[in-house]
Amino acid sequence: MSYEILLKRVYSPSEADDGARVLVDRLWPRGKRRESLELTDWYRDASPSTLLRRQLHQGEISLSVFAARYRGELRDHPENLVPLMRHARRGKLTLLSASRNLDQSHLPVLRQALIEALQQEDLEDLEPASPPCFAHQFNQE
Repeated sequence: MSYEILLKRVYSPSEADDGARVLVDRLWPRGKRRESLELTDWYRDASPSTLLRRQLHQGEISLSVFAARYRGELRDHPENLVPLMRHARRGKLTLLSASRNLDQSHLPVLRQALIEALQQEDLEDLEPASPPCFAHQFNQE
């Protein structure tokens, strides 16, 4: 199954076809009012730990080391991906961050982890992460 997971800056205007808009940052973006963002959710648990984020921003670790450690955090707590997996299974998911450069932020790593977790769940025929996944069972009768 194919999943559409987009990455977008929280400062970019929302669009009608964004799908579920989820802010995945530990800190609230400066100068933004909640109602102006048209968020579906603000989900901090899937964002990098405060220590890891600080190490990257202060230049103590490289982007590749950050990505490896962040993947490790996600691997150690797979339950943190479940709410985002539910949104992705329902349709388009737009992950939002206040990062200036999305390509060098945590979002590409998070998107890849989500896609891998969804595909693994599909392959193993595990209990799906969201209720819409059960619809195919009822349509087979």
